[in-house]
Amino acid sequence: MKVAAMGDNCIDLYERLGKKYPTGNAVDTGVNLRKLGIPVSIISTTGNDDNGRWMLETLRKEGIDTSHLKTADGPTAVTYMEMDGTDRVHGEYAEGVLETITFDEDDIAFASEHDLVHTALWGKAEAALPAIHSRGVPVSFDYADRLDHPLVETTLPYVDYGFYSYHKARDPFIEAFLKDKVNRGMRIAVATFGEKGSLAWDGRNFYDGPVFPAKVVNTVGAGDSFIAGFLSGALRGRFVPECLETGARVASEVVGVFEPWTDLCVNFEKR
Repeated sequence: MKVAAMGDNCIDLYERLGKKYPTGNAVDTGVNLRKLGIPVSIISTTGNDDNGRWMLETLRKEGIDTSHLKTADGPTAVTYMEMDGTDRVHGEYAEGVLETITFDEDDIAFASEHDLVHTALWGKAEAALPAIHSRGVPVSFDYADRLDHPLVETTLPYVDYGFYSYHKARDPFIEAFLKDKVNRGMRIAVATFGEKGSLAWDGRNFYDGPVFPAKVVNTVGAGDSFIAGFLSGALRGRFVPECLETGARVASEVVGVFEPWTDLCVNFEKR
């Protein structure tokens, strides 16, 4: 049982606070899955600068298979971050080597050796999904809060587990939205509502996900960690309510630290 996390990697940089850490949708979901006992490979491209070397070193220390984390000539992607209370605010994004990231036949073949492939909206892996899915490998996709993004439609035939962030609570719109995705091919469609819980539709039933108390330090990584928890349950054959519960528990732990997983963030003066 192993997962390929395919897509982006970057450094989140809080200049005002003097903090930074390696991250990215694929990276965060992958590392949290690894911490839940699921072997994970990362398929991406990082830079050949200090940040890229830090990324590679960090993921190896976390037990991630980095055999398909390529190094390109140029800077690692950087997202400039700020805080609004305990909520993270995304600022300027310097794409670096991710501007020209591609996934070749070797990447697709390697991904297809896994039990599930996870990617996300900004991972630029969508062109590889038809080939991966045609080989019988389940695909998970994080659409964030872009419910009207073109990729929601174009990737639908190749996605088994779809995750959407919805800034409201359960209502008729999101119920119909999730039903539509499963009716057209997904196994399970999930919407997360932040502190208001989550909702999943499996083609037969709706399931409401719980919320666990948390002392929020930084909301960064909440979505990726929830997805990791949910997928860890799905890969182990758990029922949907238990998957939602595991996702919520992991997310409640992650928002209690500054970084998107534990023991990660560093102050500038330490590097």
